[in-house]
Amino acid sequence: MPKPLPYATQVEIFTRFREAEPEPVGELHHLNAYTLVVAVALSAQATDAGVNRATGPLFAVADTPEKMLALGEAGLIEHIKSIGLYRNKARNVIALSRILHEEYGGEVPASRAALEALPGVGRKTANVVLNMWFRHPAQAVDTHIFRVGNRTRIAPGKDVVAVERAIEDNVPAPFQLHAHHWLILHGRYVCVARKPKCGACLIADLCPYPEKTLP
Repeated sequence: MPKPLPYATQVEIFTRFREAEPEPVGELHHLNAYTLVVAVALSAQATDAGVNRATGPLFAVADTPEKMLALGEAGLIEHIKSIGLYRNKARNVIALSRILHEEYGGEVPASRAALEALPGVGRKTANVVLNMWFRHPAQAVDTHIFRVGNRTRIAPGKDVVAVERAIEDNVPAPFQLHAHHWLILHGRYVCVARKPKCGACLIADLCPYPEKTLP
């Protein structure tokens, strides 16, 4: 496994990201911590845009665990059937809503362990909620961040947990809060999988990737 980029290079990279986008935000629409949990759980193997189309009308009628339980699994399915794996996701959302209602008074816990114990909520979902809602410097690693972390050597790792730890260990502390947002947006729109847009890349001169698409 290659070594991560030197500290000074990391500082320069994230300084450029911050100058371009000082306060990056996630692209999943939500109204509160609960709707964020639901949106991220629904986004597995689905696009943010597709989830947002479904959750707009859904959250208008069910933005708390209690309202979701009143809607019921069948009612939820009617709202999310355009999303892949919607039956299993509906089952999980109703189950996690029941747990939040019965065990947490309808509130979303600010604990990774408690979040991961909810049906349909894995480590990535828990980290997104901790970061976006509770503003913890948690790193939610998806396929985009995994690719960017390894391709640029900002945070190399053999799996998503290793990349998560590499971000925590190597990205300078002042940039930790927004690191995963900068990396996911970079991977989604610039450092794409097949033909990275290196000519439009803010950090092309600092990136050691050998197969750049520069002119």
